[in-house]
Amino acid sequence: MKKTLLVLIILFFTTASSSYLLLTNIQNEKRNTENENSIYEEYAKKEIYGLDLATLINKAVDKNEKNKIAKDEKNYYIENDTNSLKIEIKMHTVDKTYAMEEIYNNNITEFVKYFNLEEFRCIDIKYHKATGKVAKMVFEEIV
Repeated sequence: MKKTLLVLIILFFTTASSSYLLLTNIQNEKRNTENENSIYEEYAKKEIYGLDLATLINKAVDKNEKNKIAKDEKNYYIENDTNSLKIEIKMHTVDKTYAMEEIYNNNITEFVKYFNLEEFRCIDIKYHKATGKVAKMVFEEIV
Protein backbone atom coordinates (compact mmCIF):
# COMPACT_ATOMS: atom_id res chain seq x y z
CA MET A 1 0.00 0.00 0.00
CA LYS A 2 2.81 2.42 0.90
CA LYS A 3 4.64 1.59 -2.34
CA THR A 4 1.51 2.27 -4.40
CA LEU A 5 0.97 5.58 -2.64
CA LEU A 6 4.61 6.53 -3.16
CA VAL A 7 4.40 5.65 -6.87
CA LEU A 8 1.22 7.72 -7.23
CA ILE A 9 2.83 10.71 -5.50
CA ILE A 10 5.92 10.46 -7.73
CA LEU A 11 3.71 10.10 -10.81
CA PHE A 12 1.66 13.15 -9.78
CA PHE A 13 4.73 15.35 -9.25
CA THR A 14 6.32 14.14 -12.48
CA THR A 15 3.16 14.97 -14.43
CA ALA A 16 2.81 18.34 -12.71
CA SER A 17 6.45 19.22 -13.39
CA SER A 18 6.18 18.20 -17.04
CA SER A 19 3.00 20.24 -17.48
CA TYR A 20 4.63 23.28 -15.88
CA LEU A 21 7.69 23.01 -18.14
CA LEU A 22 5.51 22.62 -21.24
CA LEU A 23 3.43 25.66 -20.30
CA THR A 24 6.57 27.69 -19.59
CA ASN A 25 8.03 26.74 -22.98
CA ILE A 26 4.82 27.73 -24.76
CA GLN A 27 4.75 31.09 -22.97
CA ASN A 28 8.42 31.74 -23.79
CA GLU A 29 7.88 30.87 -27.46
CA LYS A 30 4.88 33.20 -27.62
CA ARG A 31 6.88 36.00 -25.99
CA ASN A 32 9.79 35.44 -28.39
CA THR A 33 7.43 35.55 -31.39
CA GLU A 34 5.83 38.77 -30.14
CA ASN A 35 9.25 40.37 -29.59
CA GLU A 36 10.50 39.30 -33.02
CA ASN A 37 7.31 40.45 -34.73
CA SER A 38 7.45 43.83 -32.99
CA ILE A 39 10.76 44.56 -34.75
CA TYR A 40 9.11 44.20 -38.16
CA GLU A 41 5.68 45.56 -37.23
CA GLU A 42 7.30 48.82 -36.13
CA TYR A 43 8.25 49.42 -39.78
CA ALA A 44 4.68 48.65 -40.85
CA LYS A 45 3.12 51.31 -38.63
CA LYS A 46 4.69 54.36 -40.19
CA GLU A 47 6.11 55.83 -43.35
CA ILE A 48 9.81 55.08 -43.63
CA TYR A 49 12.72 56.26 -45.75
CA GLY A 50 14.65 54.15 -48.21
CA LEU A 51 17.52 53.96 -45.75
CA ASP A 52 15.18 52.37 -43.18
CA LEU A 53 13.89 49.98 -45.81
CA ALA A 54 17.46 48.95 -46.63
CA THR A 55 18.03 48.30 -42.91
CA LEU A 56 14.89 46.16 -42.83
CA ILE A 57 16.06 44.19 -45.88
CA ASN A 58 19.40 43.56 -44.16
CA LYS A 59 17.55 42.32 -41.05
CA ALA A 60 15.36 40.01 -43.13
CA VAL A 61 18.35 38.56 -45.00
CA ASP A 62 20.19 38.06 -41.72
CA LYS A 63 17.14 36.33 -40.20
CA ASN A 64 16.77 34.04 -43.20
CA GLU A 65 20.46 33.16 -43.11
CA LYS A 66 20.36 32.40 -39.37
CA ASN A 67 17.31 30.20 -39.92
CA LYS A 68 19.04 28.46 -42.86
CA ILE A 69 16.21 29.23 -45.29
CA ALA A 70 16.81 27.44 -48.61
CA LYS A 71 17.32 29.41 -51.83
CA ASP A 72 16.18 28.77 -55.40
CA GLU A 73 18.23 28.95 -58.59
CA LYS A 74 17.86 32.76 -58.71
CA ASN A 75 19.31 32.98 -55.18
CA TYR A 76 15.92 33.97 -53.74
CA TYR A 77 14.76 32.59 -50.40
CA ILE A 78 12.15 29.86 -50.61
CA GLU A 79 9.21 30.55 -48.34
CA ASN A 80 8.44 27.96 -45.70
CA ASP A 81 5.60 27.52 -43.21
CA THR A 82 7.46 28.57 -40.08
CA ASN A 83 10.21 31.19 -40.13
CA SER A 84 11.06 32.56 -43.58
CA LEU A 85 10.69 36.28 -44.26
CA LYS A 86 10.10 37.95 -47.62
CA ILE A 87 9.95 41.64 -48.44
CA GLU A 88 8.66 43.11 -51.70
CA ILE A 89 9.02 46.72 -52.78
CA LYS A 90 6.65 48.32 -55.29
CA MET A 91 8.48 51.12 -57.05
CA HIS A 92 6.15 53.57 -58.77
CA THR A 93 8.96 55.56 -60.41
CA VAL A 94 9.85 52.52 -62.53
CA ASP A 95 6.50 50.69 -62.28
CA LYS A 96 8.04 47.45 -61.02
CA THR A 97 7.92 45.30 -57.89
CA TYR A 98 11.27 44.09 -56.56
CA ALA A 99 11.97 41.18 -54.28
CA MET A 100 14.30 42.04 -51.42
CA GLU A 101 16.89 39.61 -52.80
CA GLU A 102 17.07 41.54 -56.05
CA ILE A 103 17.95 44.72 -54.20
CA TYR A 104 20.24 42.97 -51.72
CA ASN A 105 22.12 40.91 -54.32
CA ASN A 106 22.56 43.86 -56.71
CA ASN A 107 24.36 46.06 -54.19
CA ILE A 108 22.04 47.48 -51.57
CA THR A 109 24.29 50.55 -51.27
CA GLU A 110 23.11 51.61 -54.72
CA PHE A 111 19.52 51.41 -53.50
CA VAL A 112 20.44 53.58 -50.53
CA LYS A 113 22.31 55.99 -52.78
CA TYR A 114 19.26 56.66 -54.96
CA PHE A 115 16.34 56.04 -52.59
CA ASN A 116 17.61 56.90 -49.10
CA LEU A 117 15.30 59.92 -48.79
CA GLU A 118 12.37 58.46 -50.72
CA GLU A 119 9.42 57.51 -48.54
CA PHE A 120 7.81 54.08 -48.41
CA ARG A 121 4.85 52.62 -46.57
CA CYS A 122 3.90 49.06 -45.72
CA ILE A 123 0.75 48.09 -47.59
CA ASP A 124 0.58 44.44 -46.53
CA ILE A 125 1.92 42.19 -43.81
CA LYS A 126 1.33 38.43 -43.61
CA TYR A 127 2.08 35.92 -40.87
CA HIS A 128 2.98 32.23 -40.86
CA LYS A 129 -0.10 30.25 -39.86
CA ALA A 130 1.93 27.63 -38.00
CA THR A 131 4.01 29.99 -35.84
CA GLY A 132 2.42 33.44 -36.02
CA LYS A 133 5.74 34.97 -37.11
CA VAL A 134 5.93 37.65 -39.80
CA ALA A 135 6.19 35.90 -43.17
CA LYS A 136 5.96 38.69 -45.73
CA MET A 137 5.88 42.46 -45.92
CA VAL A 138 5.04 44.54 -48.98
CA PHE A 139 6.15 48.17 -49.20
CA GLU A 140 5.32 50.75 -51.82
CA GLU A 141 7.08 53.90 -52.80
CA ILE A 142 5.12 57.04 -51.93
CA VAL A 143 4.98 59.43 -54.87
